[in-house]
Amino acid sequence: MTTRKIILVLGGYGNFGQRIVQALSKDAGLEILVAGRDVAKAAALADSLRDAPAEVKPCLLDITDGFPAALAALSPHVVIHTCGPFQGQGYDIARACIALGCDYIDLADGRDFVAQIGTLDTEAKTRGSRIISGASSVPALTAAVIDDYLPQFGALTSIDYGISTAQKTPPGLATAEGLLGYAGKPFSTLKDGILHTVYGWQGLTRRRFPQLGTRLMTSCDVPDLALFPTRYPQLRDIHFRAGVEVAAQQVSLWLLSFLVRIGILRSLRPLAKKLVALGPLFNPLGSDRSGFYMQLSGLGRNGQPLEKNFYLIARQGHGPHLPTVPAIILARRLAADRAAIPAGAQPCVGLITLADYLAAISDLDVEVIRA
Repeated sequence: MTTRKIILVLGGYGNFGQRIVQALSKDAGLEILVAGRDVAKAAALADSLRDAPAEVKPCLLDITDGFPAALAALSPHVVIHTCGPFQGQGYDIARACIALGCDYIDLADGRDFVAQIGTLDTEAKTRGSRIISGASSVPALTAAVIDDYLPQFGALTSIDYGISTAQKTPPGLATAEGLLGYAGKPFSTLKDGILHTVYGWQGLTRRRFPQLGTRLMTSCDVPDLALFPTRYPQLRDIHFRAGVEVAAQQVSLWLLSFLVRIGILRSLRPLAKKLVALGPLFNPLGSDRSGFYMQLSGLGRNGQPLEKNFYLIARQGHGPHLPTVPAIILARRLAADRAAIPAGAQPCVGLITLADYLAAISDLDVEVIRA
């Protein structure tokens, strides 16, 4: 009799967690624990998947109260941490996984959180754990796109990229708190080969997407801005932007960010719950379509200027599935053969290919456009 591999999904009934659980429930060799503080929600999700090939169970678990002991009692093979916001979090969850000798994946988009995960590398190697941070759109997908195009460049000098969300697929509260937490606050990004200071949710600009038209976008802080100058040393410019679909909302966030920048407000994060609640009022002005773009520029192998453009256009509200894909790919890989990934702690760059990613989204209404 084959023993099922146990995957514990922290925040398993949340915005991203439930999508991960639903995807992994298709794997007959897995036992999935839907974990969180609301066991009724966990049980409802597990019950909806009672006919799935995997065994899905609810699990009452509070990551802030007695987590190491609870984790040891459950003894999972892989832990997937989706409980954001990760900005300002410590590594208590990852350290508990190292102590148990199990593997850990998170969907963190916090710059410092992901970029500094390597501080756990020695501990992880000693215990034989795989500790992977940032298994999401940034930096996992973004690095995979760059790596796919890199052989075409003699020198890749600039990347301009970003994500525009659909109005009718609003972010979860934790995601909103993370994004609003750095609105109006300074962070550094590479411009003309030098680190320059920019401000969160400022630098308002327009970006035209195939099928979506023109959308407003602003500067956002992501792990890539810390990781990519070292990973791709010929880069001189990195611009990451994000935005919501409805222009009125985007302009409002842009204006609110100035209240933080000039010191009237300490942070927009306390407004997250209210802004998420108000979001559906704008649904008549928006759609269920979101987009990702990346523009890569530099010199080709022949020394001539070269520009490549890559887009993902998600329809039918499928956009929120995209950030979960790297974690799903890696969880399946570790469950099948954990030796496929060396022990240690690392950001999620170079662990999945663009081909891996595109194969995993083949059942979604997502169009890939290359130009």
